[in-house]
Amino acid sequence: MGSIDRQDSTPRLLNRIRMRQVALMLAVEERRTLRAAADQLGLTQPAATKMLHELESALGQQVFDRVGRGLRLNAAGERVMGYFRGIRGSMEALNRELHELQLGSVGKFSLGSIMAASPGRLTDALTELKAAHPLLAVEIAVDTSDRLLAQLHEGVLEVVVGRPTGPEAQACTFTAIEDESLAVVVGNKHPLAGRPRVAFADLLDYTWILQPAHSPMRDVIEREFQVHHAVMPPGLIETGSILTTINLIRKSPMVGVIPATVARRDAEHGVLSIVQYAIRHKLSTYGSIVRSDRPLSIPAQQFLELLHRKG
Repeated sequence: MGSIDRQDSTPRLLNRIRMRQVALMLAVEERRTLRAAADQLGLTQPAATKMLHELESALGQQVFDRVGRGLRLNAAGERVMGYFRGIRGSMEALNRELHELQLGSVGKFSLGSIMAASPGRLTDALTELKAAHPLLAVEIAVDTSDRLLAQLHEGVLEVVVGRPTGPEAQACTFTAIEDESLAVVVGNKHPLAGRPRVAFADLLDYTWILQPAHSPMRDVIEREFQVHHAVMPPGLIETGSILTTINLIRKSPMVGVIPATVARRDAEHGVLSIVQYAIRHKLSTYGSIVRSDRPLSIPAQQFLELLHRKG
């Protein structure tokens, strides 16, 4: 019965919540006080206070705790703000598209991707998309999945190629591409370069360059050490930058771990050497991620079709 009541209350909530109230909440988060938020929106403080009470009435619970003369988001308020930020992102995306249509522009496509996805399929999809739309502006952000999903939630990005992670993933649609293998890499003059077979024990003689603790790639390597009943080596270098890892191994006898797709591409161009040691585990599947509650532009739809095309 409770579930039915909540569903029936959705049209009532849509009727009672006004965009001005959403703007007020976002302004309070930005300016920290109700007075400053009211000034930003051109409201008197009594009018802003009344608007906030009406919003809380519509929601059926308070969203701020009153602390002295200030306001602090409570648990309900944090959840409400998450959705309101999404509304702001949708409005920003809509405004951008309408402005581009008004100017007769082909538009802009904003994409986020993890590093491993850049070679191969993603590159091919972008190349074909640009061939179909030469005047289309394309912006590509390369980062970790959690940071990219935050930008997707805010409306900065339209599509992310990565892994669904964190609370933002709950409002998204994920379409898998493939699992991601890792490779151990060294400089071309490293003692392990070119050896037909390398044992795990051989790797322990060198300094390792790894992703920061608790990252998906680091978790895979730590499991590899556990399988061999070995402790993590001392003197680690930790970096989330694959480019930094590659630069370090090229100028030292260190060993690094990077996505196999990136390693194969760079090995083909003589940038580095792949150590003939197979890491047993793979990273979790990555794929395309889009907001479930936000319509996609035509370039985004075409990009996804090209990205997931078989063969």
